[in-house]
Amino acid sequence: MALIVQKYGGTSVGDLDCIRNVAQRVVSSAAVGNQVAVVVSAMAGETDQLVSWAREIGGEQPDPREVDMLVSTGEQKTIALLALAIRQLGHSARSFTGGQMGIRTDTAHTRARIASVDAERLQAVLDRGTVAVLAGFQGIDDEGNITTLGRGGSDTSAVAVAAALGADICEIYTDVEGVYTSDPRVVPRARKLDRISYDEMIEMASLGAKVLQIRSVRFAMRHGVPLHVRSSFIPDEGTWVVPEEGVMEGLFVSGVTYNRDEAKIRLRGVKDHPGIAARIFAPLSEAEIVVDMIIQNLSQDGTTDITFTVARDDYRRALAIVEAECAAIGAAGVDGDQSIAKVSIVGLGMKDHAGVASRMFQVLAEHGVNIQLISTSEIKVSVVIEESHTESAVRALHAAFLEAGADEPRSEA
Repeated sequence: MALIVQKYGGTSVGDLDCIRNVAQRVVSSAAVGNQVAVVVSAMAGETDQLVSWAREIGGEQPDPREVDMLVSTGEQKTIALLALAIRQLGHSARSFTGGQMGIRTDTAHTRARIASVDAERLQAVLDRGTVAVLAGFQGIDDEGNITTLGRGGSDTSAVAVAAALGADICEIYTDVEGVYTSDPRVVPRARKLDRISYDEMIEMASLGAKVLQIRSVRFAMRHGVPLHVRSSFIPDEGTWVVPEEGVMEGLFVSGVTYNRDEAKIRLRGVKDHPGIAARIFAPLSEAEIVVDMIIQNLSQDGTTDITFTVARDDYRRALAIVEAECAAIGAAGVDGDQSIAKVSIVGLGMKDHAGVASRMFQVLAEHGVNIQLISTSEIKVSVVIEESHTESAVRALHAAFLEAGADEPRSEA
């Protein structure tokens, strides 16, 4: 007997037939003696509709507390319907909201972080042979206010519940069969990975892969929760997300990702003095705008250019903040570009293979793709390019590194 946490996303519970399909899977798992807790998202499109209504009634920046109160109802519909479907199949089930299951968060509405989970109450339900059906994406703060965890928060809810219960496995069910070497919609020859490390998955999630939310993978790695990403619609095994030592495929590059949701801002003629960078980025941090890549040119005649990227949704706010600082720091001017994309290669094998970056740059040059910015870490190389070249760049890099006949860079001695 195992203790299993299963998570089903919006497309997996998109209509009543889908919910019945999920109920069948849950009952099949429980029928062989497993204890099962199920975390579900709102039905596909439900959260977007609720957010749209909130903005229509409350303006472009509606009160965050009321937004959380509203959007949390999406998951509540799903848990009740799924519990009813499971009971209709003859198995005991009970639904719980985030507050009822004891998920405590901080007070940051619409982007809260989990502080604790009341595992004792959930374990008592499971010990009675009842399936616990839990609302993902939500919790309560210390004042009893409903909070939500931000986009993809149901993944984080599921991993947090699995960690609190000491679950044997956390299964993430979705509309794809697992984690692929690239987006199959862009790269038809992309293939499913049997295993991928936590570190690789974190990089891929942060660089544009949509399969798992980055906070959920970090939580899983911190607490040693084994993740299994698999399809809601077919029974085949998916992709295991495991510690580095559990990855045996030997790929020096595991994936090629892309992200079109970024924008670039450049400050020209910035005085090359201590403290100038802090003057630029401190107000962005105070506005809770996440800055991704930062590049500073070599100083010439006492001035330099500083270029950085932000999420495209934050572009207008970030540009206004930087323009306000421009005169104060004596910069020559500010400009920006929303027509960019970030393309990346990720792989544990890059730690001990020389020449990966140079091969990447060569492939892009051969396909006429100009590189605007470069960022590297131990297991990834990212470049910013013109958005119109995104698909051709991703396909070219996938062919060069992950398809038959790809040249493997030399290993370090």
